[in-house]
Amino acid sequence: MRSDLLSLRRVHITAVICNLVKSYAKRSLMSQRNNLDWKTYESITKYIYETLGKEFGVKIKGYGNTCKVKGKSGVEHQIDVLTLLSDGIHTYLTAIECKYWKEKVNKDIVMKLAEIINDCGINKGVIVCKNGFTQDGVDYATHKNIEIVELREIKENDLNENSKVIHFGDLELNITTSMKRTEILNVDIGDNRNIDVKNEFDYFNFFVIHQDKSHKPLFNYITEFRNDVNPLNEKTEKLSKHYKIPSGTIYNRKTKETLRIEGITFIGQLKQTVDNRNLKFSLVDDVWLIMKSIFNERTFTFSESGLIIENKQ
Repeated sequence: MRSDLLSLRRVHITAVICNLVKSYAKRSLMSQRNNLDWKTYESITKYIYETLGKEFGVKIKGYGNTCKVKGKSGVEHQIDVLTLLSDGIHTYLTAIECKYWKEKVNKDIVMKLAEIINDCGINKGVIVCKNGFTQDGVDYATHKNIEIVELREIKENDLNENSKVIHFGDLELNITTSMKRTEILNVDIGDNRNIDVKNEFDYFNFFVIHQDKSHKPLFNYITEFRNDVNPLNEKTEKLSKHYKIPSGTIYNRKTKETLRIEGITFIGQLKQTVDNRNLKFSLVDDVWLIMKSIFNERTFTFSESGLIIENKQ
């Protein structure tokens, strides 16, 4: 029985660990599957370019409604996401325009960003949209060297080329359990009679009926016996304890058999077992978004918890 309980505990430990990892991941900005709108779309775009650019020293200079740059014309332009890269001598700015539209982005949007870049002296422009670009939009972006990117929720047909999940690590646990308990060697009910069971679960079938007609499960006596002898017992020594039950009866609810008894004697011995288990977990998260850079043909997938991987063909 104890081994079964240990197995259940291991299952419980596994579930707890997985739930903790998953709940921690869900705290991320990217966990917005049911709340995706234009504002969240901007935030996600900012997060993506900040994360992907970190190893190259790219920083976010500003984003959202408060990100405004004054051009040579004297006019202020609002920019959705503005990134900065410095080599210590020169500073390079990139303006990123986000379009969470149902329609495709056409050349007018590309022309508008090209004018802002020119007016503000910004080095590069990027347009990120949900539903792709018209052909004239692609052609004009090519002419103006503006990068165009499609960022959207993943669809079923995308999964032919991309995995459904992102693997972000492995967790390995080495668990050692040491257990001391008194093993029941014999249950003597007098007159050369013993209770024979195949496993410890069978003891739950027996009840002791006292002279006053009160009932007590036999397993309660086993528990008392273990509590009484464990502090005294040694691995090599067998101990016994007798419990008087005057004019008592023992009843087997499985066989419906009753036997008259005057007492019960338990014989047991302390056993110690050590169990070593290695548990391994593969940690994955479902893919949520896919990002395709049109000109340089790079594809990235993103999970709800903010994990990003490049899908290399």
